[in-house]
Amino acid sequence: MPIRGYVLVETEVGRTQAVGDAIRHIKSQFATVKSVDTVTGPFDVIVQLEADDLDKLGKSITTDIQNLDGVQRTTTCLSVNLA
Repeated sequence: MPIRGYVLVETEVGRTQAVGDAIRHIKSQFATVKSVDTVTGPFDVIVQLEADDLDKLGKSITTDIQNLDGVQRTTTCLSVNLA
């Protein structure tokens, strides 16, 4: 079963659109970008990622997202099945 995570991204002032666009175009070897939304509030972009395992999800976050110009900080929330 794939692992799904929501990555809450804080961007530099004025870089939200550029960061969102860059994330939409990521072609990662580690995870699939399922959705990218720019939002208001304490975070600027919310990304839904899906990967085969937790290590690949983490590698995508640290390699693909955190290295983008304009990204200041990320917070990751893992999706869990409570049923």
